[in-house]
Amino acid sequence: MRGGGRGDRQATLFQVWGTPPAAAPEEAAAAEEAPLPCPVGFAGGAAGSVWLFPAGAGVEERGYQARAARAALFQNTLLCLPTGLGKTLVAAVVLGNFYRWFPGGKALFLAPTKPLVAQQREACAALMAIPARHMAALTGGTQVADRKEIWQNKRVFFLTPQIMANDLSRGVCPAVKIKCLVIDEAHRALGNHAYCQVVKELCKYTRQFRILALSATPGSDTKAVQQVISNLLISHIELCAEDSPDIQPYTHQRQVEKCVVPLGKELAEVRNAYIKVLETFAGRLIRLQVLSKREIPALTKYQIILARDQFRKNPSRTENSGPKSLLPCGTSLGEEKAQE
Repeated sequence: MRGGGRGDRQATLFQVWGTPPAAAPEEAAAAEEAPLPCPVGFAGGAAGSVWLFPAGAGVEERGYQARAARAALFQNTLLCLPTGLGKTLVAAVVLGNFYRWFPGGKALFLAPTKPLVAQQREACAALMAIPARHMAALTGGTQVADRKEIWQNKRVFFLTPQIMANDLSRGVCPAVKIKCLVIDEAHRALGNHAYCQVVKELCKYTRQFRILALSATPGSDTKAVQQVISNLLISHIELCAEDSPDIQPYTHQRQVEKCVVPLGKELAEVRNAYIKVLETFAGRLIRLQVLSKREIPALTKYQIILARDQFRKNPSRTENSGPKSLLPCGTSLGEEKAQE
């Protein structure tokens, strides 16, 4: 493990969220030199003066990860990295340092599904020296009374945002002790998602906590990204695109191989049954010259809609034309949708 320098000081954790009034230049200079206050329960010297990053033990030191970890310790950070480039390592570093800094505090890792919760717990435990007896994974199967005891006795938690939101609203979780919140797949933090509920509810009890949001795809457009930033109180973004120079030595050229998987016996039987039903109606449309394609298995929904629209424009081209003639067309659309 290696430590960060004393210049990497905490920026906002021990202050209330919001923009403070501007200070005079001389006051600002004095404030810059003054040490940050040590909160109750903080272990060791000036707040955040030393932080640890894993070295050796199979961990490759990458500059962009160390830079992101340092930023995430001292600012609410949205970390955007392509899949497979080490977001979990950065999260483990942040969790491990807050675990060490605050012996009486709680550090949380939120993931949207139970399999991801288990996966992230295993990965973080392997990366940072956190004793297993201090970690816990909470699921919906854990009784409320048991969860309350776990919240009191453990220090690092892995859980889904739904469990976290419920425990906060019930008063089961000691909210004021939470010092670090890691949010996986943070692009989900839109509208009234459980991630948003957790942050809003947590702010009712305390604002002295750090947020690290992880995502490979932060949003489909700038509006969505801004919502994530606002909902998760983000003040800093660490972004590396696939063509970023920092990550080029660690990426590999992708080779896409198309693999066509056959339906299999069971699915093929179901498909053939649908085709027989479709033939009953599409065959009549072909005889009425509404459809011209006789290969029913290749018939698409678009072809049926196009034929229907053309028939409506010129309904007198067949002897049997009329409103009733379109009934098989509507039924064929339903059958085609079922086949899809």
